[in-house]
Amino acid sequence: MTNRQLAALETKKKLLAAAKRIVQEKGLSNTSIEEITKACGVSNGTFYTYFKRKEDVIFAISYDVYQEIYEKAQAYDGTFMDRLIFFMENFSGYIEKSSLKLCQEWVRNTVDPDLINDPESTSKLTQDLASVQKLMESGIERGELKKDAPVDTLSHTLVDVLYGQMLCWDMSGGAYSFAARTEEFCNTFLDAIMRPYLTELKG
Repeated sequence: MTNRQLAALETKKKLLAAAKRIVQEKGLSNTSIEEITKACGVSNGTFYTYFKRKEDVIFAISYDVYQEIYEKAQAYDGTFMDRLIFFMENFSGYIEKSSLKLCQEWVRNTVDPDLINDPESTSKLTQDLASVQKLMESGIERGELKKDAPVDTLSHTLVDVLYGQMLCWDMSGGAYSFAARTEEFCNTFLDAIMRPYLTELKG
């Protein structure tokens, strides 16, 4: 990577960090592009080098983090169920830690009919589905899940649960812990959902 490319990457990271900090405090609707660029010491034009619109920042903020959560789940030392629980609990934990405002902005901009046709607005759902699917495919390869396990159906069901919990948490105004609610689901229901598809290698 050239010095110019490294500098561009660093500038983008600064823009994302500033946007995340400000949006967490004020919400996206009360945050201006000028405010973000001023916090980074760059011009408004620099912002548009990396993003088409303000809403794009919301989608960009989470992509790398959730890729890292998936990779850590794959490398987690334990059974298939341990890896799946690690992913789900860290998914919820990061959202809660990132702030209710940021999550509400992401949900609002994702379901906005004026934005939904933008590929960037659906990439998070696509990413999360792919992560759970790959965790299950890895479980099959390791002999922990049966070869005929309905990976697509199971993946969609678990992501539906996570997104449903996230929406309810948003609507409650953060009245309870999203991470604790996901942990409760994993402790109470996840084993019953996955048990028919686990092999004798399960712990």
